[in-house]
Amino acid sequence: MPHTDQTLAQSHAPGEAPNEALRPLKPALLKGWRRKCPQCGSGALLKGYLKVHSECAVCGEDFTPQRADDGPAYLTILVVGHLMIPLLHIAFVYYRPEPLALFTIFALGTTALTLYLLPRMKGAVIGFQWARRLHGFDGPA
Repeated sequence: MPHTDQTLAQSHAPGEAPNEALRPLKPALLKGWRRKCPQCGSGALLKGYLKVHSECAVCGEDFTPQRADDGPAYLTILVVGHLMIPLLHIAFVYYRPEPLALFTIFALGTTALTLYLLPRMKGAVIGFQWARRLHGFDGPA
């Protein structure tokens, strides 16, 4: 069957919504970063440290389709590694601290930064999935 203008306008990659159906990305990422519902920005996205609510308590948005999986952990490792490795090198080259002091400072810094970023990255990934209508987030905007 030959493609017409209508079928070309309707075609898009599998699992990807057409452009006109996409939700605004930046607000969804920021709301997710704040660990709030990507739709209303008021309801809590996470209960506890990383457990996702089944739905928003304010607007009723269903969060069960989210599939954050290992994405937040990967992004957290990427960011923490890119920040801490250059800082470790600079501290070692310019200040030459005792090895135990260097280890202690950077172990604590790496742990603290990881614990801070992980739930925020999870919220941002869920916000991205919601904005792009991935994994079942395809209800009305």
